[in-house]
Formats: sequence, C-alpha cells, structure tokens
Amino acid sequence: MPHPAVTKTVLIIAASRGLGLAMVETFLERGWNAVGTVRAGRRTALHELAAKRPAHLEIETVDINVPDEIAALRARLAGRRFDLLFVNAGVANAHPNQSLAEVDTDEFVRVMVTNALSPMRVVEALQDLVTPTGTIGVMSSGQGSVANNTQGKRELYRGSKAALNTFMRSFAARHADGTRAMVLMAPGWVRTDLGGPDAPLTLADSVPSLVEVLIAAEGQAGLRYLDYRGRTVPW
Repeated sequence: MPHPAVTKTVLIIAASRGLGLAMVETFLERGWNAVGTVRAGRRTALHELAAKRPAHLEIETVDINVPDEIAALRARLAGRRFDLLFVNAGVANAHPNQSLAEVDTDEFVRVMVTNALSPMRVVEALQDLVTPTGTIGVMSSGQGSVANNTQGKRELYRGSKAALNTFMRSFAARHADGTRAMVLMAPGWVRTDLGGPDAPLTLADSVPSLVEVLIAAEGQAGLRYLDYRGRTVPW
C-alpha cells in the first residue's frame, strides 16, 4: 500500500552510497522531499536517483572533513528549513582488528576526525536549519556502546563512535531546553562497503525500520540512543 503524501524534507549528509543512499530512497518512497550530499567532483548513484526524481531530490556537495566546505554548505542552505537533519558518516581503519597500540597515529586521527569531530561540526553548523519540532540524527553504531563492549575488537572504530556518542550528549546538555528530537542511530551490522560481506543484515533489513524510527522520533525532545528497531542501546 502506498504511503500518504507528505510535504516534509530531510537533509542527509553523506548519501552517495550504502546506508545514506538507501535512506534517501526510503524517505522518497514515504513521500518526503530530500537533499542529499556527496563530495564534489564525483558521479554517484545519488545522481542517478536524482535524475529519476528531480522534483523531490536535490544534491548538494560537502566534504565534512573540510570546515570551509561545511561553512559553504551552511551559507547555500541559509533560509531553508528541514524537518530532519541526518549526518551519516563512518570509516574504519585499514586494519580494523588492530589493538589501539598498533594503530598508526595518522590513521587514528583520520578515523576520529571523520567519525566523531566532523559529524559534530556539521550538527553545530546546520542545527538552526532544523524546524523547532524537527529531528537531528547522527549515525552511530552499536559498537559505540561502552556497556555492551564485552568482546573488544575493532577498538579504534568502537572508540570513535563512543566519542561521537559522548559529544552528542554534551550537545544535548547544552540544548536541554530545546524542543528538537535527537537520535544517535545504531543501524545494526549491515552488508555495505563498511560493514563487509559477512554482515547479517541487508540494507532492506535495516534501513526501512531505521527511517520509521527517525520519523517516529519527531516531537520527542531530547537525546536517545536507539537501534534500527527503536530499542534503546545502553550507553
């Protein structure tokens, strides 16, 4: 059965492939308009989707690791309002099962900047474009849970997502009187370039439910750490 027509708009940062692209597709299926970002100079699957849905999908460019590009995106979007801002960013180190002591310093910086610092810079820069009753979401991971870390492994990735969670809690504390919903989203282990071929979930298993969780969060002020089924993840 088709979803009812809506007039809401989502801004998804990092939507060229994988989870971000699937999220754009799902929001469009649910009647939303979407703006998705890619890095400049790249032809992606998002461009192919935009060619099919030009009235409902716009493409913007930003490299979230370049502060000047974040500022330029903010300037281009000035005056726009979004019902949902979702920052989808994540990289793993080249040898994900290295202990932290084995990780090269440059690799440590790259992962921490991409997974923790840059998403927060985007949230800080674009937060005022979200409607007062809208939602700010960030792609975290179940591996960002300190409480659930009983097996170790993927130490740098885990640490970067735990840092992201902590930074979002600080952001939420500074905006405790706000009316926006905020969601740290754990999508599950999904078969993408990042998740790898052994992941148990497909995009179709995760993303439609993930999108429904985000839509349902509207109007619930404050920060939650949720998985793609809407269950609370222990911090």
